[in-house]
Amino acid sequence: MLTRVLFALALICGTAAAASAEETKVLALGLADREVTQEELEKGSAQPAPRFNSPAIAYVLAANLKQGDTVEITLVNGDTPLLHSTETLAEDRPSHLLQAGKRGVPAGGWPEGTYQAKLTITRDGKPLIEQTSTPIPFE
Repeated sequence: MLTRVLFALALICGTAAAASAEETKVLALGLADREVTQEELEKGSAQPAPRFNSPAIAYVLAANLKQGDTVEITLVNGDTPLLHSTETLAEDRPSHLLQAGKRGVPAGGWPEGTYQAKLTITRDGKPLIEQTSTPIPFE
């Protein structure tokens, strides 16, 4: 009888631990013509695409990050990284927004090409998530 009770307790505790340890995931990744807010991204609002003569901001909203995770977002033209932002988290975060880009427009506009946001989330020195957004040509 005691064995059955201990087995049942182990199952219950194991199930509760698995439910509370949620997987790190990307909620939103992309480009916008301005800085975005976490609320906009959580609502699923469509973000206006950057143009050659507008600001360009790469953004990521990630969930279930752990203390020590490093989040890096990069604005990329083709294979060339242009601007990036990196943050190592000091505490566990249920969600985290990180952005990189330029609030203004470079002199003469953005160079021709296809732009995208490139994300890397690193945990314990190893890449946990590597993802890129859909490429967008700046018109």
